[in-house]
Amino acid sequence: MAKQVAIDGKGVHYTPLNQQIRKAVADGADEIVISNILGQRFIGDGLRGNVTIQLYGVPGGDLAMFMSGPTIIVHGNAEHAPGNTMDAGKVVIHGNAGDAVAHSMRGGKVFVRGDIGYRGGIHMKQYEDHYPILVVGGTAQAYLGESLAGGLLLVLGLNGPVQAREIGSGIHGGEIIIRGDVDDACLATGATKVPLTEEDRMRIAPVIREFADDFGLDPEPLTGAKYTRIVPASARPFVGKYTWE
Repeated sequence: MAKQVAIDGKGVHYTPLNQQIRKAVADGADEIVISNILGQRFIGDGLRGNVTIQLYGVPGGDLAMFMSGPTIIVHGNAEHAPGNTMDAGKVVIHGNAGDAVAHSMRGGKVFVRGDIGYRGGIHMKQYEDHYPILVVGGTAQAYLGESLAGGLLLVLGLNGPVQAREIGSGIHGGEIIIRGDVDDACLATGATKVPLTEEDRMRIAPVIREFADDFGLDPEPLTGAKYTRIVPASARPFVGKYTWE
């Protein structure tokens, strides 16, 4: 029988709140339901295992930082940098999220139903079977995929076209895939558009379907839509800025 633990976060400082979460995990909880969250930072940081954490409210910065395995579902918005340097697991945000979503994420998935702020997916990276995935249902602000080193950054533009400036600034690995057309003027130096192949489409289709299932969307219009794929023009995007003797 699944073990569920309820925690009321109203007025609780983030340190004792996280201590309660860790104790529940150590005691074998399968699901932790936390109500009245309002800005508490570092929730789920460094957690391991298969526990699911349901958050009601608005968690503060660095949600799920260094997390490796659990699933966190946010029934609301999230502050900056959810999924920061996350190693494995999943974060599902039913609202919007702030800046630097999935900052340096090296594995797992972050799904945001709404919009994100600036520098989404900055410095995501991959190694062997660690492959990070960030999917944004809405749109994103400037410097999307900045210094991207690996993984998949997928933006569906359900709230309107993506018109972020400086997309892919410093990108040297991974890929940014955006539904619809992307103006060349939105790309940063070193980022380039390439055709989305049928193999690419088949590869991202399961990700789109998983995202749609999490948020109760119809995946078919999304899997069959037109996409723009953005990749590095070079593995060394700033080589021209160095001084050589």
